[in-house]
Amino acid sequence: MIEQLIVVEGKNDAEAVRRALGPVDILWTEGYGLSREKLDYIAGMAEKRGVIIFTDPDSVGERIRERIRRRVPEAQHVFLPQRAARLRGEIGVENASGEEIRRAFARVQKVCPASRAGEQVFGMDDLIEAGLAGKPSSADKRREAGRLLGIGEANAKQFLHRLNRFGVSRTEFRQVIGEVEAGGKRAAVHETALARGGAGSPFAGAEFFNR
Repeated sequence: MIEQLIVVEGKNDAEAVRRALGPVDILWTEGYGLSREKLDYIAGMAEKRGVIIFTDPDSVGERIRERIRRRVPEAQHVFLPQRAARLRGEIGVENASGEEIRRAFARVQKVCPASRAGEQVFGMDDLIEAGLAGKPSSADKRREAGRLLGIGEANAKQFLHRLNRFGVSRTEFRQVIGEVEAGGKRAAVHETALARGGAGSPFAGAEFFNR
């Protein structure tokens, strides 16, 4: 059972989390209308037993997360991939399956003490070298790397900040980049095979891949 207070945006989000995790303690912010009283309550709970922020994976959710983080820097974080939270064009925790929510909570992120002291393990050069910045494919690679690392989707600057804030090691980073690149190569091989196995080809479609 999760002991920390979980902070989400809305009542429907809270219900989805409870369906996935059981009778956990949840507070919802009512969107961006987060009152000073609620912020003070969250700060108090962070001191008593900890707080986990679990907002929607969109721009509003990120602003709410950042507002709470500034008030409660010791708060922990859980990130949900956008694809898992999307339903009929809408993005929200309430749309995620129980399995996706449980998978997200398996990667609770804690702020690294070294990050609070201003130490930076990664720089923008690391992202550029790994193909996570400066290329047309960088956004897709960051999205997949963020999913594997459990730090969510973000632009290059935010991604770099999260790598350092949550204490991702260089070993873990290299391993994840290897998985991302391997996945990209498998997808490229798949697309090439489909292109070569067009209409009329004896190797077309699923029959080719089932051989």
